[in-house]
Amino acid sequence: MTAETDALKLFAMTSQLLEHDLDRVEQQYTLDLGRAHRHTVQADEAYYPQIESAIRAEAAMMAPHYEVFYSLENAIRALIAEQLEAAEGDQWWQGVRVLPKIRSDAEDRRQREIDTGITPRSDEPLDFVNFGELNELIKNNWDLFGSIFTSVKAVERVLSQLNTLRASIAHCAPLAEDEVVRLRLTVKAWFRLME
Repeated sequence: MTAETDALKLFAMTSQLLEHDLDRVEQQYTLDLGRAHRHTVQADEAYYPQIESAIRAEAAMMAPHYEVFYSLENAIRALIAEQLEAAEGDQWWQGVRVLPKIRSDAEDRRQREIDTGITPRSDEPLDFVNFGELNELIKNNWDLFGSIFTSVKAVERVLSQLNTLRASIAHCAPLAEDEVVRLRLTVKAWFRLME
């Protein structure tokens, strides 16, 4: 990754957070800043109005945090896949760089989704690796990632903090104001690790 790519990603995530702040200001002061920005997703008109307005407002306020985290988590997955594929080729998932436990747990998660009858979330095995395991993949392959990041301990700390913040976002709990700030700082810290 180049410094320009890292700067562009940081800019994009910072922009998403600023959009969220502008959404909040518009909502709090009942303003339309003329941004032609979609405030909420298209909802099921038969049932969505029956949900308490406070819950719907809270969901709208959490949506940008989900968007930031979704983007970052998938960027991390892409980085890991790129590095492992560059080192091991197309069959990197079956190679020695992926611990057997991570591989089997991911395959079990995919099979559980198949067994429920729903469409699996992805055809990519890395998409079934949990966030903590992504951290393990980076640490266990530091020879590949050491040229990208400044410190293995810093990567571990930042990913641990992201994993903690992820819990509220993924489990539909509102982030406290301090945790919104912490999310912003942690996203910044992630990209600073790549300088």
